[in-house]
Amino acid sequence: MALEIVRLPVLSDNYVWLVHDPDSGETMVVDPAVAEPVIAEADRRGWRITQIWNTHWHPDHTGGNEAIKAATGCLITGPAAEFERIPTLDVQVRGGDTVRLGDCTADVIDVPAHTAGHIAFHFSAERAVFVGDTLFPMGCGRLFEGSAEQMFDNMARLGALPAETQVYCAHEYTQSNGRYALVAEPDNAALVARMKAVDAARARGEATVPTTIGLERETNPFMRASSVAELAERRAAKDGFRG
Repeated sequence: MALEIVRLPVLSDNYVWLVHDPDSGETMVVDPAVAEPVIAEADRRGWRITQIWNTHWHPDHTGGNEAIKAATGCLITGPAAEFERIPTLDVQVRGGDTVRLGDCTADVIDVPAHTAGHIAFHFSAERAVFVGDTLFPMGCGRLFEGSAEQMFDNMARLGALPAETQVYCAHEYTQSNGRYALVAEPDNAALVARMKAVDAARARGEATVPTTIGLERETNPFMRASSVAELAERRAAKDGFRG
């Protein structure tokens, strides 16, 4: 049976992901910003939280770790390069490692740039990747602790995944990203069409994630950047964009 993946909106624009394996009964939480609504949603569904996977150290991705662990006894896995900044970690992983939820296996991918040790989790058989704050619909993460070169490599690495791969990011940034994307690539017909759909969805109060790798290849100006210099220029422009 396929994984069941539930999007849980918290704080102002964060998404926490609950990932349930019906065969084993295990439930994993990706990047819990807070604890109470995560525990409540799992309880409501009759799911037992057994693991937390962190993509990076930022508090809006790890803030619920301690309380969820105290309530459930779950195992917490996260980036080895950031273990000093995530004191609740039980298991440290890095690119090339694998992690398991029941019989489902995910590959760990190093995607530094937003933070120095940022990682992603790719379930290849299930066609799903959890990217934290590295890749967003029509956007990428800010370069807080890394370089444009690293982010360019990240976009290439993630962009090489199968087109149908579902991309689970941690924020609802799609509309603001899309407004800048239209400035970066005003003649991109796929982008123009996508933004019309995004604006309509947001007007209805609907979420716009997950996205897919194929859709990002067509409409994401950071994944579509032809060089490190172009990505750097676009990232700097987006940082100052107020459209």
